[in-house]
Amino acid sequence: QVQLVESGGGLVQAGGSLKLACAASGRTFSNTIMGWFRQAPGKEREFVAAIRWSGGTTYYADSVKGRFTISRDNAKNTLYLQMNSLKPDDTAVYYCAADPAGAYLLKRWNAYNYWGQGTQVTVSS
Repeated sequence: QVQLVESGGGLVQAGGSLKLACAASGRTFSNTIMGWFRQAPGKEREFVAAIRWSGGTTYYADSVKGRFTISRDNAKNTLYLQMNSLKPDDTAVYYCAADPAGAYLLKRWNAYNYWGQGTQVTVSS
């Protein structure tokens, strides 16, 4: 059974940093893509970042480019999201996801087969 478990969320002041982790178990994702999405109250789930597990190519939403960094640790089967220069608009529940139906769909939340339970990130002004 595949499980994705996020951790690292919390409350931080604007300008601060947080690092999210997503531990994967049940299978390896060496031949696929993993990503981070977020959902704020009353808004649609939106793409944040994604990474090809093999090769490490990364993709970012324009809103987080230059502030967030996605990475993975192959040995630990863990995905990370380093978030710097956080803004109140970054407040949301952050989800990790794995294995989209196709690489060209990596920015579409409904293309992913596996999801974590989410972790809350709150940025105060």
